[in-house]
Amino acid sequence: MYPYVFALHVLAATIWTGGHLVLALAVLPKALRTRSPQTLLQFEQSYEHVGMAALAIQVATGLWMALQLVPDWGQWFSPDTAMERAVSLKLALLAATALVAAHARARVIPNLSAQTLPLMAWHVGAVTLLGVGFVLTGVAFRYGGVGG
Repeated sequence: MYPYVFALHVLAATIWTGGHLVLALAVLPKALRTRSPQTLLQFEQSYEHVGMAALAIQVATGLWMALQLVPDWGQWFSPDTAMERAVSLKLALLAATALVAAHARARVIPNLSAQTLPLMAWHVGAVTLLGVGFVLTGVAFRYGGVGG
């Protein structure tokens, strides 16, 4: 079962991180150049359902795989081994992503305007870098974890 769950996890990661890379590298520069919040909002409307579903799949499959690799949940928060550190890092990245996204959703997007585009750009950059961090940490699992 693990290979199927892993494949689903990787596909979801591709959608989540790839979508944010497109947003950060193609959509956001155009929105900033034209000072058009509508450009970001249009992308968000078309990507949000797919992106959020991908994130939900990543969380569910990631937790399942973490339990297979590190069955003791306590070790996720008190990591001694490289694999436990990788799980902890993934959880920290998830928490940071949730905080940045919640702030954007509650405070920035409702008031998005030409003047607040730079603040939104910081949020987009942060979530994109966190997504890349997810991918790189995921690669570390192949090599036995983090700092091993």
